[in-house]
Amino acid sequence: MSSGKRIGLVAHDARKADLQDWVRLNEPRLAGHELFATGTTGGLLMKACPSLRIACLKSGPLGGDQQLGAMIAEGKLDILFFFIDPMTSQPHDVDVKALMRMSTVYNIVLAMTRSTADFVINSPLFDDPSYRPAGTDYESYVHRTVPSDAR
Repeated sequence: MSSGKRIGLVAHDARKADLQDWVRLNEPRLAGHELFATGTTGGLLMKACPSLRIACLKSGPLGGDQQLGAMIAEGKLDILFFFIDPMTSQPHDVDVKALMRMSTVYNIVLAMTRSTADFVINSPLFDDPSYRPAGTDYESYVHRTVPSDAR
């Protein structure tokens, strides 16, 4: 599977059925890739698509979102499909925002709506093993000098 993408799958409760349906429709395309999901979402996806191998992390609110964030920071995730529910307050909203931030900082693909997910999975780059996103360089940020009165 080394030529496949490493893909994270997660959905808020109100969007789990939508992600489940989307994964079922795209099962053949996803099969050639390494899949990771937060616990509850992963369990539902494995029931819907028993042919897919999905590594389940912890449930999102119990640390699964943070595990995905760590994978992003370590360069171990290429794409994150995160079907969010914008109409419901989430008790772990800070974790959700952190995933969005990490995806942006490390320049990985983040699809938060089904239509975006459709565009991503139907892109010719989705199955292209040679595609690598432009790297991010934060050396100047890491080595910046902070005025002494700002510390």
